[in-house]
Order: sequence, then C-alpha cells, then structure tokens
Amino acid sequence: MKELLKLQDVHYEIKDTLLFEHMTGTVKQGEVIGIIGRNGAGKSTLLQLIQGKVLPSKGVIQGIQNIKIAFVEQELAQFDKLEVTAGEADLLAKWQVPNVSFTALSGGEKLKMRLAEGFSQNAQLLLLDEPTNHLDDQSTAFLIRQIQNYKGTIMVVSHDRYFLDKVATKIWSIEEKSLIEHNGNYTSYMAEREHRRLTQQRAYEKQQKNIERIEDQMQELTSWSQKGHAQSTKLEGFKEYHRVKAKRLDSQVKSKKKRLEAELAKAKVEAVEPDTDIRFSLGTSQRVGKRLLETKNLSLCFGDRMLFKDVNITAQFGDKIAIIGNNGSGKTSFLKVLLGKLEAEGEVWLSPAANIGYLTQEVFDLPIDQTPEQYFYRETFEERGKVRNLMKNLGFTLTHWTSTIGKMSMGERVKCKLMAYILEDRNVLILDEPTNHLDLPSREQLERTLAQYNGTILVVSHDRYFLEKVTNSVWELRGQQMEKKWSKEAPKQLDDLVALRLKLETERQEVLGKLSFLTAKDKDYAMLDQKFNELTQQINKLK
Repeated sequence: MKELLKLQDVHYEIKDTLLFEHMTGTVKQGEVIGIIGRNGAGKSTLLQLIQGKVLPSKGVIQGIQNIKIAFVEQELAQFDKLEVTAGEADLLAKWQVPNVSFTALSGGEKLKMRLAEGFSQNAQLLLLDEPTNHLDDQSTAFLIRQIQNYKGTIMVVSHDRYFLDKVATKIWSIEEKSLIEHNGNYTSYMAEREHRRLTQQRAYEKQQKNIERIEDQMQELTSWSQKGHAQSTKLEGFKEYHRVKAKRLDSQVKSKKKRLEAELAKAKVEAVEPDTDIRFSLGTSQRVGKRLLETKNLSLCFGDRMLFKDVNITAQFGDKIAIIGNNGSGKTSFLKVLLGKLEAEGEVWLSPAANIGYLTQEVFDLPIDQTPEQYFYRETFEERGKVRNLMKNLGFTLTHWTSTIGKMSMGERVKCKLMAYILEDRNVLILDEPTNHLDLPSREQLERTLAQYNGTILVVSHDRYFLEKVTNSVWELRGQQMEKKWSKEAPKQLDDLVALRLKLETERQEVLGKLSFLTAKDKDYAMLDQKFNELTQQINKLK
C-alpha cells in the first residue's frame, strides 16, 4: 500500500510538560487506524499534529502538505452550516436527522451532522475523534458501514472496543509518551500487548536475579578483601601474602562490577509500568422517604416536532433507572423537564428531599479559564488535600492542579464534573451519557462505583454493557411514548413468575402515584402506605 504519512522521531512539549517523545509510525493508503490511550495521553493532540495545526517540538511528519485532510472533532459548542451539499443531505436523510437548527438537535444528531460534513468531503485522510459518542446502536452500525466502504484512509480516536474491532486494520497506542504500532484490530492488539508485557516482566525478573547473584558475589569478595587487608596489618610473616590476596580480590570485584555494568548497558530491561489505577467512590447518608417523582400527562413539542406525549411514570428513592431511546427521541429533554430546566405540558412532582447532582453530556459548561485549584477551592489544608488525592486517584497529575480546565482533554473534563458529585453528598444522580469520552479504566471504575451507590440514579446512555452493570429498570422512549421495563428480566418469552412480578410492579406504581399527592394527614394515606409495603414485600420475594 502507498505511504501517505510518516512520523519520524516526533516530540511534542506543552510549556514544560513533555507529551510525546520518539514517536514513529506510518499511515498507508486504505488503512483504518484506531488511536487508543488513556484520558490526557494526547490522542486529540496527535490528530492536531497530523493536521499541521500544531508543530512538533522535534522530529518531522512527512506528507501532510501533499494530501487533503478532513477532521470531525469530538465536540463542538457551535456548528454554523449555511449550506448543505448533496452528499451531506443524503447522509443526513439516512441518519434521520431532522431539518432544524443545530441548537435544537440532540447530542447524537449534532454529531451526525458533523460526521456527514466530514464524510462528504471525500478527503484522502479522514480524522475522526470519538465518533461513536452519543450514537444509538442503529447509528453506530451505519457509521461502521460508512467507514468500511470509505475509499480513503481513516484515523479514528475511540474508547469503544466493539467499534474498534469492527473497523480498525491497525492500532496506534499511546503509552508512556511513545507510540506503539500494531497491525490488527483492538482485541488482537490487547492480546499482543499482554504477551509483550508478560515477556518483558519475565525478562526483568530474570535480569534482577542475575544482578542479585553478581552483587552477592561482589559483596562476598569485598568481605574477604576487607578481611585480607585487616590481616595484612596484623599477622607478622603473612602480611605480604594477605596484601596480595586482598588486592587480587579487589581486582575481581572491579571486574565483576564492570561486567555487570556492560551487560546492563547492552541490554537493560525496564520493569513493566503498572497500568494507572482509577479509584473513587460515591455515597449518601441522607435520609429520605419512598417517593421520588411522578409525571402526569407530560408532553413536549419543539415547533411541530413532538418528542413525547402523555408520559405517566413514577419512581421511588433507591431506583436505578436507565433511560434509553434512539437519537432524537427526547431523552435529554425529558431530564431537563424533570429538573425544571425546560417547560412542558403536564405535571411533574419531585420530592423536596431530592438532593440532585446533574451531570450533563456537555463538556463546555465548565469554567475553562479556572484551574482545578480554583474550581474546587476549599478553605482548609485538609480539604484541599482530599481534593488533590481524589484527582490523583482519577488519573490526574500534579501539573493538572494549576493548569486551566480549558487545556484538559474531553475525558478529563468529564472526570472534573464527576469530582463535583464525589465530593458532595447527593442522594440522587441524574447522568446524561456519563461514559462519553472516558477511557476504559475510568468507565469500569464508574460502573463499579454506581453499582454500589446507595442513592438513586437516572442515567441516559447508549452503552448497554454499562447499563446492565449499573441499573435495574429501564424507561424507553419510543414512538413518543415512555414504557417501563425491567432490565433484569429480559427473555423474549416471560414465564409465569416474571409475569406475576410485572403485575405486582404495575399495582405498586399505581399505589405510589396516589401516595405522591397525599400527606400523612390524609385519610387514605395509611391504607395506601400499607398496601405499598405489602406489594413491595411480595415483589422482593420474587427476586
């Protein structure tokens, strides 16, 4: 295959921080290169280097000037598009993106609009930065087909393992400031990486044993030499003998030391750097009642576009609810209506005991000119130490503490937003696409943390694996209606036991709806409360 680009010993430094060093790699015509690495490793910066938007501190990237490059960024606050080409219009129609203003589109629809512009340019090299964020399953499948059928070369930054396995023919992994190149998809790279790290660790352990053996010999010879030197000053008639013997031992020690240094200089094996451990936890100690929220005949329109109609649904404290639906079905708008950030027809009742943390899917709603030191300002040294320790556990370095948020990667910004709720006692978390931009270790830790969280969760996500780990019920927006499902009972044919549970759940929801608008002083409250508890006990026996 024809070579399009070549990175030769590329270094890149931001102020006093070295981001890349000795990066070497080739891009050939027709390849689909998946770029992987931790949050903040420099994946988006690498794409900027390839575009020529930033220049290497050292080294060269050959071929940039000779090819047409198109770039689809992972997020844009604004996207002004006055005219749509025929190619874009065709893709937008296939992606079912409505013809409305950019601000009125959902997160997934905004991304599709930018993807359509990128693909329609028919560039020799197409750069995609996190192209599956916000996309539903159907849209992701369409994107995969678009990539597989693309005539040019594609470089794509992604944390989506399934997606990379489907499209990547080569992997570029940024590890320890360097670039590792692998022919194959994500799964084959991770298998090769594990084998390489295991081989390196065994070689390192073998080398350490050899060093230990030689150092023991040197220590023994040194001990004999010291004893010989001591005897050469005390024993009459044997001084010269012990002096010569001690010098000979000194010579052997020097020889072994030189041999060891030569071996290490020739083929020194470094210890395997452990993967960064991401650690954080969430919890709440606030006491709450049973009822969290209820909606009655909730409907929302944008112009002549009906998102949802007559939604009647209830939730109680402790529920962990997945809100799912296709791009543009109204999931984010539904959350905003619940929070009072968007007006809609109908009624919403939200418990006054709900202390809510709302994580938006936006990454531009942080104070980008502030540093974490300013954003998470705390009065006492102990509190500041807690914040800095949490940042360390989230994978941040000391330099992040005094660097502005605007210089952070998108994944690091999401972690900053998560920190706000980790540091506060919130009994309800409303999360809109929380895994977008997060690297794999951070996603896995978030899964574990939310699974153990003792508060209430409402989460919008297209990551089915994440939802299976974290939630126990599903609200699906489809055809302008919201349907409640139980994610733990998903077989196609429900058996009698599951059918009974669903019947009891429906009855309990009806009772909960009536209780939501009563107080303890109302005459029917005690009877309904007793009925609610009885139904709850029956449902728990069926789990």
